[in-house]
Amino acid sequence: MAASQKIFSAICFCFFLLALCTSAYEVSHDGRAITIDGARRVLISGSIHYPRSIPGMWPDLIKKAKEGGLDMIETYVFWNAHEPSHREYDFSNNLDFIRFLKTVQDEGLYVFLRIGPYICGEWNYGGLPVWLHNMPGIELRTANSVFMNEMQNFTTMIVNMVKNEKLFASQGGPIILAQIENEYGNVMTSYGDAGKAYIDWCANMAESLQIGVPWVMCQQSDAPQPMINTCNGFYCDSFTPNNPNSPKIWTENWTGWFKSWGDKDPHRTAEDVAFAVARFFQNGGTLQNYYMYHGGTNFGRTAGGPYITTSYDYDAPLDEYGNLNQPKWGHLKQLHAVLKSMEMTLTHGNVSTIDFNNSVSATIYATNESSSCFLGNANSTTDATINFQGNQYIVPAWSVTILPDCKNEGYNTAKVNTQTSVMVKTADKAENEGATLSWSWRPEILKDTIFQRKRYVSAHQLIDQKAATNDTSDYLWYITSVDIKEYDPIWSHEMSLKVNGSGQIIHAYVNGNYIGSEWAKYGVSNSVFEQKVQLNPGRNQIALLSVTVGLANYGPMFDMIQTGLPGPVQLVVQKGDETIIKDLSSYKWTYKVGLNGLEDKFYDLDSHQAWKWQAQQFPINRNFTWYKATFKAPLGTDPIVLDLQGMGKGFAWVNGFNIGRYWPTYIADEDGCDVEACDYRGSYGSSKCLTNCGQPTQRWYHVPRSLIKDDENTLVLFEEFGGNPSLVNFQTITIGSVCGNAYESNNTLELSCNERPISSIKFASFGTPQGTCGSFQKGSCESTRDALSILQNACVGKNTCTIEVSEETFGTVDCGGVPKRLAVEAVC
Repeated sequence: MAASQKIFSAICFCFFLLALCTSAYEVSHDGRAITIDGARRVLISGSIHYPRSIPGMWPDLIKKAKEGGLDMIETYVFWNAHEPSHREYDFSNNLDFIRFLKTVQDEGLYVFLRIGPYICGEWNYGGLPVWLHNMPGIELRTANSVFMNEMQNFTTMIVNMVKNEKLFASQGGPIILAQIENEYGNVMTSYGDAGKAYIDWCANMAESLQIGVPWVMCQQSDAPQPMINTCNGFYCDSFTPNNPNSPKIWTENWTGWFKSWGDKDPHRTAEDVAFAVARFFQNGGTLQNYYMYHGGTNFGRTAGGPYITTSYDYDAPLDEYGNLNQPKWGHLKQLHAVLKSMEMTLTHGNVSTIDFNNSVSATIYATNESSSCFLGNANSTTDATINFQGNQYIVPAWSVTILPDCKNEGYNTAKVNTQTSVMVKTADKAENEGATLSWSWRPEILKDTIFQRKRYVSAHQLIDQKAATNDTSDYLWYITSVDIKEYDPIWSHEMSLKVNGSGQIIHAYVNGNYIGSEWAKYGVSNSVFEQKVQLNPGRNQIALLSVTVGLANYGPMFDMIQTGLPGPVQLVVQKGDETIIKDLSSYKWTYKVGLNGLEDKFYDLDSHQAWKWQAQQFPINRNFTWYKATFKAPLGTDPIVLDLQGMGKGFAWVNGFNIGRYWPTYIADEDGCDVEACDYRGSYGSSKCLTNCGQPTQRWYHVPRSLIKDDENTLVLFEEFGGNPSLVNFQTITIGSVCGNAYESNNTLELSCNERPISSIKFASFGTPQGTCGSFQKGSCESTRDALSILQNACVGKNTCTIEVSEETFGTVDCGGVPKRLAVEAVC
C-alpha cells in the first residue's frame, strides 16, 4: 500500500473511532433497572461539586472516584455563582462546569446533572441569585411568571451549553440523567395550589428542552410523569417510586453531615453507610448516589446556612483535601465490587424474600443461570444466626451479608477489611525561618465610612440587607444620628442601645467609638444586641455594621427570611418602675455596602492600593485590620492547609484567591462528643458520633496546591474581630499511621502509606484482639506464630504491603467459634 493510502486509511480509522465514541446511545428505564445502550445496569454514583474544588483537583478526584467503584459523578449547577448579576455570567476557573463534565467523560464515567436551579446544598441562598429577591413582583419557587421566566432562561442556557458540547447521552456524551428543582416536595404544602402548579410547570418546561435523557425530581412524591421521583436521606431502602415503571433511585445518600460554626464534627461510620447501601439494593434499588463523595471547600462567600463552615468535608469517602477517607473509601469500594459482580441477577432475576422475624430477612435474586442473595439483620442490638439453603450464617446486628452465589459470604457491611488511615498535619519545612511568617499590615479605616455619608443611600426605615447589597458583600453599614437634649425623657447616663437583629453579626459604634458585638449560631434567625451607652447632649451618631455569615438555603419561603437589622433599634432607659424607649427605626438611616479594603481590593497584588502596607508598629488583637505575608511553596505534593490559630474571624486570600471565611475563635460546644468508639449499630442522625468538643470549630483551611506558585506566594488576611497572626503557619497533611482490623474469611489486608514507606509496626495480633486503632490490645485468643514479626518482615520499608488474613499465614488457633481477626497498627 502506498504511503498516501496508509495515511488516508489511518485517518478514516481515527474518524471511525471518534464517531463510535461520540455516537448517541439510548437511556431508558423500567421498574427494575436503568438501561444504557441496551445493558441493564446497577449504578453507583457520587457527588463532587465543581465549585467546591478547583480545576487542578478535578482529574485526581474523578480518578479516585472511579477507582472506588463509581460509575457516575453527580453535580449541581450553581445559578448564583454563574449569574451573580442579572444577565452577567461567569463560567471561568472553578465555575467552568463544561470542563468539569469533560473531565468526568475523559475518565469514562457517566454524569448525573442536577440543574435545579434551586439546589439547597448548604450553599449561599440555596444557589439562587439574590438579585432575584429584588425584582419587582417576584415570588421565588412558586407559580410566579417573573421567577419562572428567569428560571427558564437560566435552565435553557445551561441545557444549550451542554448540547453545544454534545454532552448528553443522546448525543454520545456522559450525561444520562438530569434533575429539575430540588426537594420541593418537602416544602410544597406551604405554597398551596400555586406550589402544585409550579411543579407541573417545572416538569413541562424540562421536557420541552428535549435533552434525550430522563429527568428526575427528588423528594417529590407527586412528580408528574415522565419525571422520576427519587429519595434523599440516610436510608432509602423502604422508598417506593410513584410509578411502577420508574426505577428506584436514591439521589442523596448522606455519607456524613455538614458542619456549622459553633458545632461539633459529625461522623457517619463506614459500616452504617455500607449497611444503608446494601439494604437499598437488597430491596430493589437501581441507582444510589453518595452525597457527598467529595465534599470539598466553601471558598469565598459561598457557604450558606447561615453559619455553615468553610469546610464542607461531610465525612465523605474523599476528604476535603482529596485524600482517601479510610476506611470508608475502601470499605465501600469492596461493596461496589461485590454488587457489580451480581449485576446480571439484580437486574434480570426473579425476586423472593424470606422473613425470619426480629428484623431479619433473606432476599434472593434468581435467574435460570445463577442466583445472588442478601441476608439482612436490621436489629440494632442482636446478632442473628440464620439457617439458609442448608448453611448456617451469623449476621451481626445492623448489617447485611451478601452471598454473590447464595452460598459463600462475599461481603458483610459490619466487617471492615480495609485500612484506617490516621492523617496528621506536619509543619512546612520550606521556610528557613521555621513557622514564623514576616508580616506587614494596614488598617481598615472605619471612621471614613462612619462620618462621610453624603454619597450613601438613605431611607427612613431599616432595610433588609439582601435588598441593600444584592449579596455583593457580607458587610452593610446602618448609620443614623439622634439629637438628645438634657431635658429629653430618655436622657440618662444609664441608657442602653438595643438592636433586634436577624441572628447574623452586629458590630456597634457610637460617636465613632466601638461599644460591642453580637452574633448567634446556625438555626437562629433572630437575636438582640443590648449595650450600655454614654451619649452626649446634642447630636450623636450611631453606626451599626451588620455582617452576614451566609444566607439561608433551605425551608419554605427561605428567601423571605430577613437579614441584616429588621429592628426595632431603640434607646432604652429604666427610671424607677418606668421603662422609657426612644425608637430609632424610622429615623433617617444611611447605608454603605462593604468595607473600603474590600472595595480597593487590598488582597489583590495588582490593585492600585497594593503598596500601602507597613511593618512598623505592628498591631495584634486589633479588629478590622489587614495583614499580609509572603511564603514559599510548601515542599512535596501533600495537600496544604493554613493554620489560623490565634486569629479571630475574617477572610483569607492566597495569591488573590479567597479561600473562605475563617473563624477559629468560635469554639464548639463542650458536651455531646463520643468518648468511646462510635457504635455503628442503630439509625444514624446528625447528632450521633460527634467529635471536637471544646475545640475551634475550624482551625485549618484548605489551600489547593494548584493555587501555589513555585517561587513567592502571598497570603492576605482581613481580621474582623482581632487576632495575633504570629501563630499563623502553613502545614501539609499526610498519613501518620495506618491500622487494619480485618476478618479471616478469604480476605487480604492491604496497608499503604501512600508514597511514603512503612517505618515500623507498632502492634499486630491475629486471633481476638480488642480495642480500636491507636489502642489495640491482645485478646484471650492469640495465633501460634508471632504476628508482629510476620508484619515487620512483610511491610517495613515498603510503601504498600498485602497480608493474607488466614491461619496459613499466622498459624492454627482455636478461638471457640469466635471469628478471628488481624489487628495491626503501622507507622508511616
